[in-house]
Amino acid sequence: MDLATLKAFKPSEYEDAGDGYRVTGDMASAAKDTIDNQICAGVRNRLKGETATAALRELQELSKNFHYVQTECGLATTALNGLAFDMAAAKRKLEAAIEDARADNCTVNPDGSVAFPAGKKPGDEKTADGGTVTGSAGGTPTSDALERQAANIHPNPNYGRAMGYANRIADALKEATDADAKWAPKLRALKADDDLTVSKRDWADAQSDMGGVREAGRSYLDSLPQPPKDGSPQDNASWWKGLSPEEQAAWSSLRPDAVGALDGLPSTVRDEANRIVFEEKRGELQMELDSIPKPPANEWTWITAGMYPSKVHTDEWMEWHKKYGDRYEQLNKSLNGMKSIQERFDRTGEQGLPEAYLLGFSAEGNGRAIVANGNPDTADHQAVYVPGTTSNLGGIGGDIDRMVNVWRVADGADNGSVSTITWLGYDAPQNIVKDSPFSHYANDGAPAYNRFLDGLDASHTAESDPHRTAIGHSYGTTLIGSAARQGDLNADDVILAGSPGVQVSNADQMDVPKGHVWNQEAEGDAVPDIGRYGHGGTDWYGAFTTPSDERFGANQLNTDTEGHSDYWKEGTDSLRNQGLVVAGKGESADLKPPPDRWAYTK
Repeated sequence: MDLATLKAFKPSEYEDAGDGYRVTGDMASAAKDTIDNQICAGVRNRLKGETATAALRELQELSKNFHYVQTECGLATTALNGLAFDMAAAKRKLEAAIEDARADNCTVNPDGSVAFPAGKKPGDEKTADGGTVTGSAGGTPTSDALERQAANIHPNPNYGRAMGYANRIADALKEATDADAKWAPKLRALKADDDLTVSKRDWADAQSDMGGVREAGRSYLDSLPQPPKDGSPQDNASWWKGLSPEEQAAWSSLRPDAVGALDGLPSTVRDEANRIVFEEKRGELQMELDSIPKPPANEWTWITAGMYPSKVHTDEWMEWHKKYGDRYEQLNKSLNGMKSIQERFDRTGEQGLPEAYLLGFSAEGNGRAIVANGNPDTADHQAVYVPGTTSNLGGIGGDIDRMVNVWRVADGADNGSVSTITWLGYDAPQNIVKDSPFSHYANDGAPAYNRFLDGLDASHTAESDPHRTAIGHSYGTTLIGSAARQGDLNADDVILAGSPGVQVSNADQMDVPKGHVWNQEAEGDAVPDIGRYGHGGTDWYGAFTTPSDERFGANQLNTDTEGHSDYWKEGTDSLRNQGLVVAGKGESADLKPPPDRWAYTK
């Protein structure tokens, strides 16, 4: 980088180019949403047959292309703005050095050297001749000391000042050269392959691109307004609204994981950010899975031990499992869960099913996912469902389906728009015997649930406040009770299904109006009895009254399903009653008759 090039550099031209990519990315995003939520939805809702299926397949591929374009354009926008930021900083340093040199009667030459006039030090009789000095960038303490010594010795006092200006110019040129060298490969990397298929490798490459741009743009991102540390959902919402479109694009492209996790931000923003994380992680995990050798086909063999043959794993399989087994199983679970989420995206429009929003996602550990049916920011009625023990990313499909079924019933109640949300935003206990008796899973997850509910208020755009229902199943009811115990449960109704206990003694402590706690206990569901009678542990749910007991004070909804897992079975009274509560028509729900008190005295 030479002086003339840096002087002529116009950061605004690169910022304008970044704006162009941002607009292109926005257009690609709009096209993706139109395909997914209007065209594909219309096809699913109106057409059947092989032709319709083939058309949907092609449209979904086109949607992937637009999503990839949106993601890469976001990175290009940020990279160009980051380059402009770094170069503008170097240019300001150069211009300041030139101006200071000019004010001190020094001349900056085209090669960056500085000419200084003749002069003499106080007390000297002879005027020393002027001259020209060339600076060096990034001086060390030793070299700086030598330069100061030379300036003190030099008979011309202008020499030392000129050397200072020359060094500042050299520093500015080096800074610009480093910025150019840093950003050039990042920008060149933002190039897709020449086919029309967005593959897992393309998304893994996009993740690599993001990492490269993030590393190069650290100074640029640090210069932007930062999200509030430990901020409330309202603080987060205010921060986001205060960003310019370019700043929002930078955060979404470089830190989609952070943006997607911030309660209080618009659901459309969180959805776009989380879908980037989702696609990139899916590509990464699929490539890792593909790199693992498949398990040996001959998994089992028979050996004779004593009088009877025994079936055991082969040595070959045991060796494979020791090396790859745990990771192979974890990758398959995560990818199966992501497949279920994608299948929900692809069902938009089926029998009027609304668009889906991915409001939270992580594949780390047991995984996290928050999936909404319909936009909660515009909905009149919201329901936020917490699944229970054994819930994880691999099994998220069943929990999503439960809230699809609730949406259909609540939407059919014709009492305003509805959004139902599956909230797997906590580490659920994974083992009924070993884990579920302990309350720390609920206590640790409850604050995040409360923040999410508060965030729905902060992001809501309708004129009137939404009617909100908290729904819990099994251990999920314990988390909701813990949320009410630890904070202020921001809900209007609470539905508890198959609850072992909720950590509060009665319904009045659930933070909702009196008469707005609803409970379901099905025939053959053993979990409420586990909570009711306990198993001797000191940390068991039974320390509190179970909501199925009359003294708790909940409305006992009529429940015609059996067992622990069918409360959301289609066509049942159990599901219908939940839907009515979610739609704000709890007064129309069927209640169980009160217990026959005489039965205990006969």
